Amino acid sequence: MAGQNHYQLFETAAGVAAIGWNGRGVTALRLPAPDAREAERAILRRLPDAARTEPPAEVQAIIDAARRYFTGERVDFSAVPVDLGEQEPFFAQVYDHVRALGWGETTTYGAVARTLGAGPEYARDVGRAMANNPVPLIIPCHRVTAAGGRIGGFSAPGGSTSKARMLELEGVAPAPEPAPAPPAQQGFDF
Repeated sequence: MAGQNHYQLFETAAGVAAIGWNGRGVTALRLPAPDAREAERAILRRLPDAARTEPPAEVQAIIDAARRYFTGERVDFSAVPVDLGEQEPFFAQVYDHVRALGWGETTTYGAVARTLGAGPEYARDVGRAMANNPVPLIIPCHRVTAAGGRIGGFSAPGGSTSKARMLELEGVAPAPEPAPAPPAQQGFDF
């Protein structure tokens, strides 16, 4: 049945991840979480009707590739079939563009917007698309950074620390985050 969703949890060097699929492709991927309960809760938020099932060989191959990725092996997920379901048209364009980014290749939210013919005001929409990415790693949203190569946000377990670790696995040293601005002067001391 092409529309029936299935899922499975799997251990990686970075924690417990989860993958969801149907007869058309991978429908969800949850990046590693500290424990199985958190990974399962995350995948079921995305696929509430999914049944936990032993993965078929083609899905097991993706699980094996994800495990290798988190040990630092160069892995290419660009040929993995995905079924993203209904997406906003701009999000679909963003996902297609970001999916073409190779190992260790980064870009910025603003550069993605410009490449897609949108103005700089669309950089936030690119960020929203990345935050809603149903299959991170397969669509490598961790390779999209804030201006100047800074990490920016990341909605996976561990947040921006996880994003930095993934980039470091790929040999990318993210730009340091700027120091916080000093608090405004509260008053004068005469």
